[in-house]
Amino acid sequence: MSGPDGSQQNGRPTRVLLVDDDALVRAGLRMILSSATDIEVVGEAENGAQAVEGVAAHRPDVVLMDVRMPVMDGLTAAKAITERPQAPSVVMLTTFDLDEYVFQALQAGATGFLLKDTPPRELVAAVRIVAAGEAMLSPTVTRRLVGHYAADAVNPRRREATERLTLLTEREREVLACVGQGMSNAEVGKELFMSEATVKTHVSRLLTKLEAHNRVQVAIVAHDAGLLDV
Repeated sequence: MSGPDGSQQNGRPTRVLLVDDDALVRAGLRMILSSATDIEVVGEAENGAQAVEGVAAHRPDVVLMDVRMPVMDGLTAAKAITERPQAPSVVMLTTFDLDEYVFQALQAGATGFLLKDTPPRELVAAVRIVAAGEAMLSPTVTRRLVGHYAADAVNPRRREATERLTLLTEREREVLACVGQGMSNAEVGKELFMSEATVKTHVSRLLTKLEAHNRVQVAIVAHDAGLLDV
């Protein structure tokens, strides 16, 4: 379980697996992350197949993984990894903002994405954020992502999402709407006058009831169901 700063409450550092077919990129990421005392790079992989094996061998908390790789691409690997019991958080690395593959990555279960030129301090902060169970997407980026993702086939998606909402309590719908806006647990708590622990419980129930891998997929359901319509 993670502490408020992303470090592990049991005293051990956040374990990270680096996956990129470029050895120089992996070396740079390792150097940056190793500068943080609460983060430990436990392994590296140069393709998706090795990433899946690395998760089984090293049991990381967070996987930083490139999208385009030989043997097995990051999208296929992300799906395989996030379907594992007690799966780590998967953050995709991309060269371009809102790369077309990012949408597929989120659908495959990735927690979010980072640009490869993300400043070192922000990269370290991102690892801590996802280790704490949050999505690595700002509210603005979340809205852009779900808006783009749901742009096609709106009506069928709206009907399906609306049906899924019948499983939720009124309070869970309120939390869902907040998550759909890209709010953090702390922000949801302030908005709905709940403790952060209570928010985490509601988010956990949303993930289960909506059969979602992460908060971004939950946000997409909120968008599809029209909860964010003004």
